[in-house]
Amino acid sequence: MKDIDDSKAPLLDHLIELRGRLLKCVYALFITGAICFYFSEQLFAILVHPLKEAFGDGGGRLVYTKLYEAFFVQVKIAVFGAFCLSFPIIANQLWAFVAPGLYAKEKRALLPFIIATPFLFAMGASLAYFVVMPTAFHFFLEFQGNSSGLQVEALPSADAYLGLVMQFILAFGISFLMPVLLMLLNRAGFVSRAQLIALRRYMIVAAFILAAVLTPPDVVSQLMLAIPLLALYEITIVAIWFTDRKQAKDVAATEAADAAS
Repeated sequence: MKDIDDSKAPLLDHLIELRGRLLKCVYALFITGAICFYFSEQLFAILVHPLKEAFGDGGGRLVYTKLYEAFFVQVKIAVFGAFCLSFPIIANQLWAFVAPGLYAKEKRALLPFIIATPFLFAMGASLAYFVVMPTAFHFFLEFQGNSSGLQVEALPSADAYLGLVMQFILAFGISFLMPVLLMLLNRAGFVSRAQLIALRRYMIVAAFILAAVLTPPDVVSQLMLAIPLLALYEITIVAIWFTDRKQAKDVAATEAADAAS
């Protein structure tokens, strides 16, 4: 019985620690969600700015098609904002839970990827907000006008617009994490630089398929996601070349030191 208790004690300690860190993540989500709900009107004004610019001065409007839509738009903004704001806290708690079980060398290898993740997500989201959405909205609104004697006017609902904005931001933000994933797979030994080079032609097809799935069904949005994905793929191949070169130098230096001793 004593051996069973001894073997269970470390697991119980880990579960208690995991529970504590999950609770911290939940608290962070609730607190940031409450803050975002309080400032939901201001946040929605920021999110709607690209559409306002696309409509131009004095033009365009958003409508509600359901009585409860306005409230749930604010809830969605709060949830979306809570996810973005609390992501660094959640990542930090995950790192704090995993780090004690890693060797010092593994910590040094993983820490840059943990730090790079929010920056890459922010880069993708910024590209979507400042470049892709204004361009796409201008393209969509060009179909307004007179058609067969009827006036065609864009009257997007607030909920549908918010869903489109979230789709753009999440699609670009998550897609920009591809270099982190590929570098981690390379560090783990699952994929090599030579394999990535050999898969380049398939990556071109995959990038356009992914762009077609994640973005609205227009060529402009798809090209604006597929082209950066391909550029990030090439940058990752170059980055792996540098890391492989550094690793080879470290191995050679270690072997030389062992031989000298």
